[in-house]
Amino acid sequence: MSLSNNTPSAQMRKELRQRILDLRDSDFETLAMDIFHYQSEYNPIYAQFIKNIGKNPKDVTKLKDIPFLPIQFFKSQQIITATPPPLAKTFESSGTTGMNTSRHQLHDPELYQKVARKIFELHYGPLSEFHILALLPSYLERNNSSLVYMIEDFIAQTDSPYSGFFLHNTEVLLEQLERLIIDPLNKKILLMGVTFALLDMAEQNDLSLLKMLPRLIVMDTGGMKGRRKEWIREEIHEFLSHSMYQKSIHSEYGMTELISQAYAQEDGLFCSRYTFRALLRDIHDPFAVYEAPHPDIRTGGINVIDLANLDSCSFIETQDLGQFGKDYNHFRVLGRFDNSDIRGCNLLLLG
Repeated sequence: MSLSNNTPSAQMRKELRQRILDLRDSDFETLAMDIFHYQSEYNPIYAQFIKNIGKNPKDVTKLKDIPFLPIQFFKSQQIITATPPPLAKTFESSGTTGMNTSRHQLHDPELYQKVARKIFELHYGPLSEFHILALLPSYLERNNSSLVYMIEDFIAQTDSPYSGFFLHNTEVLLEQLERLIIDPLNKKILLMGVTFALLDMAEQNDLSLLKMLPRLIVMDTGGMKGRRKEWIREEIHEFLSHSMYQKSIHSEYGMTELISQAYAQEDGLFCSRYTFRALLRDIHDPFAVYEAPHPDIRTGGINVIDLANLDSCSFIETQDLGQFGKDYNHFRVLGRFDNSDIRGCNLLLLG
């Protein structure tokens, strides 16, 4: 892909967008490199960052050589590439009073929805085959949550009268689950909840009725929101598995600054699919990046490539710690760097 030094044309963005929608696994690296060169030239904040660290975009030829923008920039800067379509919505991360929060502008709702749907369906099958019951009280109390935005679209795709959001009313949620014991639509059930709400539900209720829902999937979106003492993920999933009569608890990994997500179906092992790829960086050298399991790195900082972040930045250095799984497409989230802010979403602190 050839980029000029002039203002990018609408056609250039249109072509990249279509390649995202048509993406095959074998084309991931090629498209990632083309999006990197597009953003390194036409994203002012990212271009300045690359310049300040002394990197020449022309010398970047592999994924591991791409400079990853520290996620903190979303708290202080407007991260926009070129001249995107009109602003549709601004997502904002949660945080405690006085804490700076991240802001991510959404310019292309259709791209967001198509990507999020495809990633979910690659893991779980068509959304039309689900009832989705979302227990997300802390997210619903805000009007700018990317997770709520995504689940609203998922719920619409289910076309189910049983799907919906639940604030703190777990009794109503349990009544809905009881109705689904005999399901005239014969769909799978996704119970998706923020961590503290799932724990509260498990501790305060007899959940034996869940044994009568063999097609139930319980998914943890992470987050204690300061409501409870932090547990490590393994402790939480062991407790929930026992209390909810589940073989495993599923997890979703996403954040305000990303459009794409990753899902873990068992053992906390997240799978990179479609537009999402996780790499690890050395915890002592942020510019030493590994795109596959490597003898020099067992635990590292998670760098995310999100090709769907076409209008912001696709290359994000997160403050999460992780490990590779059995191959480069699988990873675990272990916690956060000690010197980083406590996240409002999708992460449990190290114990």
